[in-house]
Amino acid sequence: MLNQADITTTIKSIPWFLELKPESVKRLSSVADILTFQPDEIIFSEGEKHDYFYVILEGKICVECFVPGRGAMQIFTVESLDVIGWSSLTPVVRQKTGTARVLTPVKLLAFKADSLMELCETDCDLGFIIMRRIANIVATRLLTHRLYLLELISQQDR
Repeated sequence: MLNQADITTTIKSIPWFLELKPESVKRLSSVADILTFQPDEIIFSEGEKHDYFYVILEGKICVECFVPGRGAMQIFTVESLDVIGWSSLTPVVRQKTGTARVLTPVKLLAFKADSLMELCETDCDLGFIIMRRIANIVATRLLTHRLYLLELISQQDR
């Protein structure tokens, strides 16, 4: 198990958090933990309320969505320094939009969403940086999903 100094060092090494002031990094490390999962474990399931936000430190995770008539379909794969669980930081929609299934052993930096949101509200610099990054992730994932859907539609027309 990592101690707070190890978690702080880990956070400082992640490009997502490079702009943070040392005091913000210290606050962030106080609400973080390191978790590990093994292949085929489910970190969270589509539709459930899951209260964690994760940064992948090592390993690969596939995100799947259930498609009626087709079952679970892999939408994308996340790797080192990608994030999952961002919907736990959105105040209205906290249900997961996909299922996260572990492909290779993973190590994750985990943040309890409520604690992270409280930090974002009390430390505006931290909140701005995190929410700006979340907005970029959401926009990227929406574009990825749109392109994927367009590809599926075009395949059906063939």
